[in-house]
Amino acid sequence: MTSASLLVFCSVLTRTLCVIAPQIPDFKTGDKKVITGPFWREVFTETYEDHEEDLSTTTSEPLPFFEDDASTNNVTAQLGSRVHLHCRVHDLGEKTISWVRRRGDELHLLSFGRHTYSADSRYSLAFEHPNDWRLLIQYVSERDEGFYECQISTHPPLVRRVHLTVVVPKVEIVDERGRPLQDKFYKEGSIIELRCVVSEVPQPTRQVNWKHGSRLLNYDTKRGGVSVKTEATSNGALSRLYIANANRNDSGNYTCSLADVAASAVSVHVLRGENPLAMQRGGAAACSDSLLAILAAFVS
Repeated sequence: MTSASLLVFCSVLTRTLCVIAPQIPDFKTGDKKVITGPFWREVFTETYEDHEEDLSTTTSEPLPFFEDDASTNNVTAQLGSRVHLHCRVHDLGEKTISWVRRRGDELHLLSFGRHTYSADSRYSLAFEHPNDWRLLIQYVSERDEGFYECQISTHPPLVRRVHLTVVVPKVEIVDERGRPLQDKFYKEGSIIELRCVVSEVPQPTRQVNWKHGSRLLNYDTKRGGVSVKTEATSNGALSRLYIANANRNDSGNYTCSLADVAASAVSVHVLRGENPLAMQRGGAAACSDSLLAILAAFVS
């Protein structure tokens, strides 16, 4: 190679190094960088890896999402009970969960994160590991019925709506034909039998109590001869009260109740010598006569 050609080659190499050197990571003037492989491969490989690191640091976190469980979109609760409204969230990350109550166009904040903001102490957040942000409502009332929203603080927020239905149980003391009773007559020495039907209950129950006046009869052992048999039905319960060898002290008001939610009462009369069936018919006839007399007076 001639001296002129060598001079041109050195000039081109110098310019090339001036362009490439700044692209080498951690390159500083005067540094000695050890190249263990082919020069061009080393340069482009390191530059490419640096770009990968930049992309990994700027990649967004996975978006949170609600667990797909349609069975929790509609919840039914009995009046006076406690109920959980479920909200299971995956990949929450740094986002926050809040519960709000929707009434028309108005939203009322109930909880934010793990803190409760409702003035109603019946509402609270009851988080269940690992990801269920449950809203707990105690002593459910009819005014609690409606829509609730579990919200994730994304932009825009992710929303899951839950509808709560509150059912009011029905309790009735009925006769042999299933008709409601107000008065029942028994002959002294006979067996008192009262039937109580509990219906419109979300789940079968046996929590039925009988009272004579203010005395609880379910576990009464003082009088003797008293028994209560309760069986669960598809939408409630059927409870029977038996009192053997009835006497005049057994007369009075009897109440059948489902906890403190609903109740029904009947007036029992234990008669000595009189025919109970005649007394029942007589009572009905007297009631009819009184009603006719009132109507006649009104018409005249």
